[in-house]
Amino acid sequence: MRFLILLSILFPFTSSAADIREHVILCGGPALRQWEDLRHEDEQHDRWWGNFIRASTLRMAQIRLEHGKDANLLWIVYRPGYINRAKSDGKPYPQWIESQATKRNCRLIWVKSGQEAIEAINALPSRSILTFDFFGHSNRYAFMLDYGSEIMAISKAWIHERDLAKIRRSVFHREARCQSYGCHTGESMSRSWRRKIGNRLIGAIGKTDYSGVGHGLMPTVSGTWTR
Repeated sequence: MRFLILLSILFPFTSSAADIREHVILCGGPALRQWEDLRHEDEQHDRWWGNFIRASTLRMAQIRLEHGKDANLLWIVYRPGYINRAKSDGKPYPQWIESQATKRNCRLIWVKSGQEAIEAINALPSRSILTFDFFGHSNRYAFMLDYGSEIMAISKAWIHERDLAKIRRSVFHREARCQSYGCHTGESMSRSWRRKIGNRLIGAIGKTDYSGVGHGLMPTVSGTWTR
């Protein structure tokens, strides 16, 4: 008993640090409507600016139910996409996002690049990430934080599967549940994630559909989720 008491005095943060659990949501930005309206109707994206934001908050509600009302939520959001869409639409989208973070007791980190998003993830304690979710545009090789926000149909900010080696795999809990709700990531990036991060990444084989998020439904996939 004396030995245990001595340990608690010498190392007061050992047990608490080991118990830290983080739930990370990475959120990309929307395309501009003015350019998407030039595309064929069945190829348009982001008619609603808030697809990825609403999907994020739906996931937050799920996490609270599964892990408790005091679960630590970290929301990493690509700010330039919402700044550009706000200017285009004449709406204060960044302020609305900040309001949602406050309402949901969620730590919000704005980022301007894939590297900044990686740095935010790497700053977390070892073995702390229990869940990781990505909402945004993507292809089979990359999370696209930006898509059509500055240049039509072009991404200027991303995390490519080659960038995954920059992420500290030690920040993920051994049993972390990771999922990408972007299109096609299950076709290549999921395999790279497994090799470089060590945890399985559930990804879409096919396109994902956000049309139901405004009605409280999580994104669906036209094909299948990786198993």
